[in-house]
Order: sequence, then C-alpha cells, then structure tokens
Amino acid sequence: IQNIRIIFATGQTWKQQRRFGLMTLRNLGLGKKGFEHRIQEEARHLVEYFMNEQGTPLDPTFPIVHAVANVISAVVFGHRFSIDDEGIFVCLSQLYNIFPSLMDHLPGPHNAIFACHEFIREFAGKEIRIHEENGTPEKPEDFIDFYLAQIAKCKDDPNSTFDEDNLVQCISDLFFAGTETTTTTLHWALLYMVVHQDIQEKVQKELDAVLEPSQLICYEDRKRLPYTNAVIHEIQRYSNIVAVGAMRTNVTGTTLLGFPLQKGTNIISNLPSVLLDPEQWETPRKFNPNHFLDKDGNFVTREAFLPFGAGQRVCLGEQLARTELFIFFSNLLRAFSFRLPEGRKEINTEPQLGGMLKPHPYKLCAVPR
Repeated sequence: IQNIRIIFATGQTWKQQRRFGLMTLRNLGLGKKGFEHRIQEEARHLVEYFMNEQGTPLDPTFPIVHAVANVISAVVFGHRFSIDDEGIFVCLSQLYNIFPSLMDHLPGPHNAIFACHEFIREFAGKEIRIHEENGTPEKPEDFIDFYLAQIAKCKDDPNSTFDEDNLVQCISDLFFAGTETTTTTLHWALLYMVVHQDIQEKVQKELDAVLEPSQLICYEDRKRLPYTNAVIHEIQRYSNIVAVGAMRTNVTGTTLLGFPLQKGTNIISNLPSVLLDPEQWETPRKFNPNHFLDKDGNFVTREAFLPFGAGQRVCLGEQLARTELFIFFSNLLRAFSFRLPEGRKEINTEPQLGGMLKPHPYKLCAVPR
C-alpha cells in the first residue's frame, strides 16, 4: 500500500499535514464542550446496544468499534453511520481481530488487511466526490471540507503537499489510528472491570454519588470524579497497548544514554520502559488506580504517564482519545455491572502479541443496574 501519512511522514510533508490537522481539529471544536455532544450521542447508542442484550453474554468488539469509529466519522465526513451500515465497521472489526495474530498466520490475513485498506480508500474517494459536489467551501463543516479548501488555496504553491492522495491518506490515518487505539483501550477497560469487581464497584459508587441519573456526562466531570479518572489512567498505563513507538529518524547527531547516534538513525521508543518502570510506579506490574491518587484521594498526574508519546510527535488525537475514554467508560459503568457469563470462572488477561497489545477475544454480561 502506498503511504504518505501524518503518522510516518517526515520533513515538509509531516510539518504541513500535522499543522493543518491540529488546526482543523481545533476548528471543528475538539477540546471544547460543543464537540462533546458527538461523543455523548455515540455513548448513548452504545448503552442502548448493551441494554438490548438484556445481560446475555456478548462479545463487545463490534459495538465498541462502531461507537468509536462513528466519532471519527462525524469529524471526517460530517455524519455518523447506523448499525445497519455494516461495510466500514465490519472492515474495522476484521482489522481489529487480524492484527494481533498476523504474524502467526501469514500469508493469509495480510490479504484481508490490504482489502480493508483498499475499501477505506475507495470509501474515502466516494465521500470526497460527494463533498466536492454538495459542499459549501465558505462554510466547511468537517475535515474533508477544510482539506478541499486548503487544496484550492495552495494550488499554485509548488511546495504544497495538499492534494487528494494525501487527503485520502489522512482520512485513513484518522480512521485507523483514531479507532484502533481507543477501541483496544476500552476492551481492556471492560476486561479489567470484570476481573477487579471491587474497583468496578468503587467507580460506580463514585458515579452514583456525584452525578444525577439522567445527567449527560462531560469531560469536565473528571475533576469531580477523581477515582474514576484514576482508574481510566491506570487502564491506559497497565494495558500498555502500544508495545513500541512508531519509528522516528533523528535530524541531528546526538548522544543518548552514552551511545552516539548519527544523523539519520532510525529510533524506536520503548514505551513499556516508562509505563512499567519500577522507579516510577509503586506497583508497576499490578493494576492499581492508587498510582494516580494522593493520600487524600485526589487525582494526581504522573510524569511517567506517556501512553500518547511525547515531544513534537505526540499523538495528534490525544485530546479526542482522552475525552472519548472518559465519556464512554463512565456511561457504561453508570449503566451496567460487568460480569463473566454464568459458568465461567476466569478470563484471559494476557495480551495477544502483535503490532498492538490487545486482549484475547472474550464475552461478558452487561447487567443493567
């Protein structure tokens, strides 16, 4: 697959595409309360899906993928998809299930990955055509509108990297990076709540004490919910879903930990060395929300909490992911108690090894509270 992306691009392409991406996400309201209604709407649909299962055993993969991907859909395309629009979500679900076991089953699954990527590219192309025909350039409403306006603005600039091919690649980046990471974290979140019933009950007790039953949950509420916020942070730290950071290239010669690195050296960051560092965490190999609480139960930030990376190339969608995780997790824990299906005594908590560390497939019961 030919790629020129925000994630892996370098030089002028990266600078232009990332700067534009950040600016456009802000213009679309990311980080503001007005944007949260999109996430709240998807949280409502997700709760309804679980409620319709009436506490019977279910695999949470598809409904979570659907909810998270629809947030990205609203940002990129300006609209969401119903549960009946299966094509794009089946494709994302297949990728979610294929990636962990890819190396164990080559040469089979990689063909499905290529097919899914091609499907997304074709789908993005159709959406671009629709926006070109029906859009209003003076009133951009989504990422595609803003990007098409930028292409027109820079058409006479020989140094511009804004074209339709890069637009398609940006859409692919936003879809896969924005869906895969948050979906995986939420899968770990529900698994940990099943395993740690005492922690689940403490979260629910705090939610019940602070929030009204029908109150819309906002990201700002995290300040009043220190234990819930700490649990979400610990889920991200402990699950450690990105085994290594994306490959980077240093632009100048330097010395790192006593080792000389020449300009142009490829570098891969070791994220677990920070997230599981015994010098930074009291019980690094134990799921412990107290890592993010002081002695009075107040939430505290930790310098070693780096699930989104650090520096100039920190995750573009960090703010979106933080908001999604808080609103989805809090809504689910307020509405349901999560349990193992009857007859099951334990659940596999070991990750599947792959490009991303995901839980093994599992089923749970979402029991309405």
